[in-house]
Amino acid sequence: MRELSTNDKGVIAESAIRHAATLCQLGVYQPLSSHSRADLVLEIGLNLYRVQVKWGRVDPSGDMVVARVGGNYLTTGGYVRSSYSEDEIDLLAIYCGDLDRSFLLPVSMIAGMQSIQLRLTPPRNNQVACINLADEFAFEGAVAQLGEHSAGSRKVRGSSPLSSISSTSLEPTVMTVGSNPFRDRLGYWMDVVAAGQEVIVTRRGRPRLRLTPA
Repeated sequence: MRELSTNDKGVIAESAIRHAATLCQLGVYQPLSSHSRADLVLEIGLNLYRVQVKWGRVDPSGDMVVARVGGNYLTTGGYVRSSYSEDEIDLLAIYCGDLDRSFLLPVSMIAGMQSIQLRLTPPRNNQVACINLADEFAFEGAVAQLGEHSAGSRKVRGSSPLSSISSTSLEPTVMTVGSNPFRDRLGYWMDVVAAGQEVIVTRRGRPRLRLTPA
């Protein structure tokens, strides 16, 4: 049996994620053109999420699922590294063929990054910070959390349509960034906050820190 090509892995991963979404009774949509950065759109609750699908593999140690989320392409000026931003997709879905398991992550975890690692076992040194445990991002559990968040948002909003909320609120605009891209570009975000911008740092999709200028 020949080794799977990159295209084979992509097709298998998309099929596995569609299957996982169908088992969760989600609506699954696919872009008709190749101009979208998303492979699929999932309907969770009343919300639509743009999803990029990636193939994951177990690393040689057997401790982690590793997925490449960035790429390189050739231009007249040389090779350019590409990555995903929070403006392009909402979620990253990973299918690990070695384990036949699917995972779902918020884009804040991989924005601007080239790869992501999900630990299958806790680190031997008991480290907790900056560790992504695979079980916490299992597809079914992540979908359930998003569904609860969607229901909670509707409950808080009540019967008021979104269009009735004034876009000229006196509250300043707050930027949100995931903990991993915040860590990787600490100097940049320090400059952003120092310039007067309020920033909320999230971890696993949940707000953890609110940063304001001194």
